[in-house]
Amino acid sequence: MMRQVTRAGSTVLILVAALYHPGVAAAHGGASGEDDPCLRRVGERVVHFSAYQPQYELKGQYCTDIPKEGDTFLVVDLVDPALRSEPVGMRVVKGNGDNAAEDQIVADFRPSTHPDGVLRGEGRLDEGLYTVTIASEKQNLMRRPQYLLRVHMIDYQKLMRSVVAPLIGVLLLGLLVYKLVRSKWLRNWWAVLRS
Repeated sequence: MMRQVTRAGSTVLILVAALYHPGVAAAHGGASGEDDPCLRRVGERVVHFSAYQPQYELKGQYCTDIPKEGDTFLVVDLVDPALRSEPVGMRVVKGNGDNAAEDQIVADFRPSTHPDGVLRGEGRLDEGLYTVTIASEKQNLMRRPQYLLRVHMIDYQKLMRSVVAPLIGVLLLGLLVYKLVRSKWLRNWWAVLRS
């Protein structure tokens, strides 16, 4: 009986730890290649997008969810060496790109060559949705890499994971304690200790 309780307790603790810290496995820094949400592939060409806000967090690197509004450094790594000799540009538009007539251009970095492989820009991003489009003069316009940025917006999926997962862990732990308290084994053990 004690082995079963120990196994159940260990399982619950591992489950609570895994649910309470889902970012450990899903963090951007640990992602590589196909798993990286900031990496875009257009045919054989590869680009990587990052956004930085050093005024808030010096080492913070973001891709699609930017926590605060304000001045933001936008960096595109031209992973494919062939892109470094082509003119490549970037456009940041407020909106999700569905209605081009209503979208407002926030920053427009005209196509130029980037021998160092890095396209840099800066723009002020207020709260809302933005579309970042990276374009090469030689690329088909329908196949341009795009990133949808959420600036200073609540991500309800992450909120649910951060609140519901620990709550489920606590409920499972409570159920385990309840079952343990109600077990005959514990009552017998307690009776032996009293006598």
